[in-house]
Amino acid sequence: MASSNRIGLIAGNGKFPFLVLEAARSQGIEMVVAAVKEETSPDIEQHAKTVHWLSLGQLGKLIKTFKAEGITQAIMAGQVKHKQIFSSGIPDLKMMQLLASLATKNTDSLIGAVARVLEQEGIHLMESTVFLRPLLPEPGVLTKRKPSEDEQRDLDYGYSLARELGRLDVGQSVAVTDGACVALEAMEGTDAIMERAATLVNGRPLRIVKLAKPKQDLRFDVPAVGLRTIETMVRCGVTAIAIEARKTLMMDRGEMIARADAANIAIVAVE
Repeated sequence: MASSNRIGLIAGNGKFPFLVLEAARSQGIEMVVAAVKEETSPDIEQHAKTVHWLSLGQLGKLIKTFKAEGITQAIMAGQVKHKQIFSSGIPDLKMMQLLASLATKNTDSLIGAVARVLEQEGIHLMESTVFLRPLLPEPGVLTKRKPSEDEQRDLDYGYSLARELGRLDVGQSVAVTDGACVALEAMEGTDAIMERAATLVNGRPLRIVKLAKPKQDLRFDVPAVGLRTIETMVRCGVTAIAIEARKTLMMDRGEMIARADAANIAIVAVE
C-alpha cells in the first residue's frame, strides 16, 4: 500500500526539482525520485533519500519503479528539453507504443500522453507547483523600475504574439524591439531566443514576453525564470520582460529581482 506521505518526483533539469524536494520535506513528505539521466543534476542524490536513475524513453521502467515503491501520486518538476526526446536512446516498448499513437509529437502532446499512461497505471500526476505557490507572482511590476513607454509598447505587442504562439502550441516566448518581432520560441527555450535575437538587432534594446500556453497543463509544464534569465538578459541587451502572473515560477525570486534592479531591468507580471 502507498503511504500518504510518499510521493513520486519525476525530476528534469534545473533547480525546480530541488525546490519541490525542499518544500515537500518541510511538510513531512518523502519524495521517491525518478531522475532523468540526460537531464537531472547528480546533486539530486544529496537531497533525496531514494533516487532511481532512468533514461528518457524508459516509460515502462518508470511505471514499474513507482509501483514497486508503492507510489500512487507523482509530480513532474524540471525541464526535459524537447530535442532530448529525439536525440536520446531507443525508447522502450511502452514508450514506442505511446509515440506510435500520437499524431503530433510536440512537447505538450508527448508529456500529456505520458501523463495519461501514468493515470491508467494508477499513478496520479499532481500540479508541479502544489508546494510552491509563493513562487508564483501576483500581477504587477515586480522591480523598482516599471517599463518605459517604449518598453511597454513592445511588451504589449509581444503579449499578443506570445498568446497566439501559445494558442498554436509552439512555444512560450517572443523577443521584440521597436515594434518588430525578432524571434519566436519553438524547441530552444527562452534563453536561446534571447541569444539568437541579440545577433539580429545590432545592439538595439530587446524586450521579452514569456506566457503560459492557453491550455498549459501545470501538472508537468510550468514556465520558469531565474538568475540565469537575468544573466542572459544583461548579456543580450534585454531591458524588460513580461511574465505570466500566477503561472510562472520565479526561481530565487528575491535575488532575481535584486539583480534585475541592479541591471536596471524591468520585470512585470501580467494576466
